[in-house]
Parts: sequence; structure tokens; C-alpha cells
Amino acid sequence: QVQFVESGGGLVRPGESLTLSCAAPGDIATIANMGWYRQSPGRQRELVATVDSGGTKRYRDSVMSRFTISRGAARGAAKNTVWLQMKNLRPDDTAVYYCFGRRLNSDTPDYWGQGTQVIVSS
Repeated sequence: QVQFVESGGGLVRPGESLTLSCAAPGDIATIANMGWYRQSPGRQRELVATVDSGGTKRYRDSVMSRFTISRGAARGAAKNTVWLQMKNLRPDDTAVYYCFGRRLNSDTPDYWGQGTQVIVSS
């Protein structure tokens, strides 16, 4: 089963920044939609941010203006690589972050990353 490779999690203090990255294997065709979910203990998984192959981005309200999702150029080697730049992190951002990829005409993610832990604590 194809798995995306994530990196970049860690422990930071409130107000600090982290950048997560997620890369798909090179032999996968362009993925229509990529993004990040997160899940913390006792809470439901929540969608954080998405970017489609045309560059359209969406964010959940609580991360708007603090998080930035980006993606490699559509025809480049990094076309299926996605980054999540997180600034001004808060304790409630603490979670395991999972990247995903969804093919065109799929209603749910087809691919997942292994998850990376983000802990925001003083």
C-alpha cells in the first residue's frame, strides 16, 4: 500500500513555528487534492487545510492566518509534495498531523502519511 512520507513534527513553545512536509512516491500520477488532518486524544479527527492541483487552498477557521499550506509546482518533481507552515502555534494545536492525498472522483482520501506528532507546550 502506498504511504506518503511525513516529516517536521516536534515540541515547541506557544508562539513558535513549525513546518511539516509530506511527499508521495515519485511514480504516482498528479493527485487532485492534498492536505492535512489532525487528531488529538479525546477529540475527533479534524481537517486542517487542503490544496488542490490548481492551487486552491482551504483552511479550518481556527488556523486561518496562522497556517499556510503549499504544494510543489504542478509539472515539477515535487507536484505531489505538500508543506504546512505553522506559525504562532497554540497548545490546542497539539495533535498528530496526518497528510493525505485524494484522487479525482474520490470522496475520501486514497493515501495517507504515517503521522507526525506536534506538541505545543510551555
